[in-house]
Amino acid sequence: MLGDELKKARTAAQLTQEELSYAAEIDRTYVSMLERNKKSPTVDVLFRICKALGVSASEVIARVERSAKSTRKK
Repeated sequence: MLGDELKKARTAAQLTQEELSYAAEIDRTYVSMLERNKKSPTVDVLFRICKALGVSASEVIARVERSAKSTRKK
């Protein structure tokens, strides 16, 4: 679910995976794996990604929590 929220934030920021990877100093393939929920970022990487996206890590985590709660209610 974190990957879904990161992708939403990236598209809202109108960044490509390449642009995000450059700004966050991570590999583009890693961004792809994160967005596909194949990998989980370390806290450091999450902060770097969120800084590049202009959103707080706490907001991204809150979105994941809200999404998880709505999924459990179904």
